[in-house]
Amino acid sequence: MTAVRRVLPAEPLTRLDDYVEQGGGAALGDARRVDPETIISELEASGLRGRGGAGFPTGVKWRTVAQNRAAALPTTVVVNAAEGEPGTFKDRAIIRANPYHVLEGALIAARAVGADLVVVALKRSFTPEVQRMRAAVREVEAAGWTDGVRIEVFEGPDEYLYGEETALLEVLDGRQPFPRIAPPFRRGVDEVVVTPADLTSESGLANRVEMAGPMHSDAPPALVDNVETLANVPAIVTNGAAWFRAVGTERSPGTIVCTVSGSTVPGVGEYAMGTPIREVIDDLGQLRPRRRVKAVLPGVSSGVLLPEHLDTPLTYEDMEAAGSGLGSAGFIVVDDSVDAVSFAAGASRFLAVESCGQCTPCKQDGLAIAELLERLCDSDATPDDYAELLDRIGTVADGARCSLGRQHEAVIGSIVRCFDPELRVHIDHGAKPVDSMLVAELLSVDGDVAVWDEHHREKQPDWTFDDTYSGQAPADRFGDHRAGDQGSA
Repeated sequence: MTAVRRVLPAEPLTRLDDYVEQGGGAALGDARRVDPETIISELEASGLRGRGGAGFPTGVKWRTVAQNRAAALPTTVVVNAAEGEPGTFKDRAIIRANPYHVLEGALIAARAVGADLVVVALKRSFTPEVQRMRAAVREVEAAGWTDGVRIEVFEGPDEYLYGEETALLEVLDGRQPFPRIAPPFRRGVDEVVVTPADLTSESGLANRVEMAGPMHSDAPPALVDNVETLANVPAIVTNGAAWFRAVGTERSPGTIVCTVSGSTVPGVGEYAMGTPIREVIDDLGQLRPRRRVKAVLPGVSSGVLLPEHLDTPLTYEDMEAAGSGLGSAGFIVVDDSVDAVSFAAGASRFLAVESCGQCTPCKQDGLAIAELLERLCDSDATPDDYAELLDRIGTVADGARCSLGRQHEAVIGSIVRCFDPELRVHIDHGAKPVDSMLVAELLSVDGDVAVWDEHHREKQPDWTFDDTYSGQAPADRFGDHRAGDQGSA
């Protein structure tokens, strides 16, 4: 399998001049010579879907933001570079290799939706990427690309939920990274603007709000797009929708940047949509001798994949049909030396700790699930514990305002269904105790080495690193949700 090179170049582009020599900047010039409708229509025709995990049609999102412009306040384009899905490193790989087409895509977006500000939102812990992006912004500004659009680089918190669209907007407005029930294209609005129809939406969005739903508000709109999504935009503008669709499938066109890690040699690579997962794993990773794939976790966003699913094409529709999801294409491979209860406990702990606690079942049932799975790891659980585990899985997503609770239900529910006998062996000392597997953010992928966030083992459910858990959820700790010195521009 040969990797495709559309948004992830083989060699890093270290200067803006290198990018320009390869045609960079032409798309921005083209975009400024046509009206916004032409740009949006071409993006819709391309079929590009958001590469941050939700897979929402990008052209529809841009049109919605353009149609919901506020009368008094300007629109903002936000580049979501707050990558934190366990097993995913593709956005940081793109920024390190070529931040220029991300910025060009964001400036084209600003033209399309009438924005005068672009904010690149990273985690403050992403030191190499922050430095790379700040330097690229200076080059772009010096080259005269901005044309009245201001670009800011914002450094936010390390929390997983910071990458959730509405939580990210909350952080930009000085609050904590707590998802809100409000249309994601609005900044600074109160939850009271949401109608009952919004709450029963079948859109599939994390906050259950239709992007195109009507809304009357003077709040400024914000277009939030993922790094990889925006990196695709310049080539679409230059080459057209048909060019973009020449790779991939009808319903899932284009390429996708994948990360493989876990029980394999790690790697990041770009592939045509529709490529079987097996080929990506074989191309990027390598299992230890005499080992076989036991399961593949698409981060902690969807149900696990079993060996019989490895020929599933990497498309949104095929992954859903397999009982999982494409997410951000970060695949944690688990080989047959790992006990199922180990990776179940690791995934559950990550989600329980990272829950903000605004929704009580998400936090409390999530923590209970994690604790029950830890008992199974210790082979110190009872049949009643297992029954409670099943009950908690069924209620953890009740009333969820974002996708985290439903992720917990999907991931752990799928592991229990697929590996029920293996988990039950740990009841009443029926098996040798095992350690829970670390499931956390990837800090780097350097050659054959993947560095995981080992520090996450010490993170408490109240988002502190204190020796003991306070018993408070983050939403309780922070009260009015003000973040204080939450980030910097």
